[in-house]
Amino acid sequence: MLKSERAAFILQRLNEHYPETPTPLIHNSMYELLISVLLSAQCTDERVNKVTPTLFKEANTPFKMQHVPPEIVYKIIRPCGLAPKKSDAIVKLSKILVEQYSGKVPQTFEELEALPGVGHKTAGVVMSQGFGYPAFPVDTHIHRLAQRWGITKKGNNVVKTERDLKAAFPQREWNKLHLQIIFYGREFCSARGCDGRVCEICRTCYPVRKHPFKIKKA
Repeated sequence: MLKSERAAFILQRLNEHYPETPTPLIHNSMYELLISVLLSAQCTDERVNKVTPTLFKEANTPFKMQHVPPEIVYKIIRPCGLAPKKSDAIVKLSKILVEQYSGKVPQTFEELEALPGVGHKTAGVVMSQGFGYPAFPVDTHIHRLAQRWGITKKGNNVVKTERDLKAAFPQREWNKLHLQIIFYGREFCSARGCDGRVCEICRTCYPVRKHPFKIKKA
């Protein structure tokens, strides 16, 4: 199959599997979404969703969070991993939001990525899931599947993976497809559950693949 044919098949099957794509992180405001996405780095969405109710009961706006001692935040978010850096970043970015943005979450990649603890992927999730801006954030699931499905070849750079995904799929599909790939990766094409020869999409894209596909980590 050509890459264009693989992309068309992938899009069709994912739309059949996941016609609806609810945001996995539970939140009630743009600020809560930003903090939840920040916490999800190297952590499961399920664990984040268990931690954030307690955190947001303590403070659910930047106006309140800026006054919470980092050690208090740390105790709450400790199960998420990287808690010392994340707790410090949450308090600092909250102060910045109050001082520079009147407590609102900025709506550009540049402004978001300038906030403590916010990288390109976090900014992309906020822009796509929060503001509806076309983006294609690449997490570990997407990076893995893009290689297994032949959408990207290099595999050692998430920037390259993101660029290849954007080139392969229509822009109008990016935000939904980002979540669909994550859902599929968790359910059918996990790191251990599929080696590039097990799930339906892998078998269809590469029917004669004889050996386990080796993923290149970013």
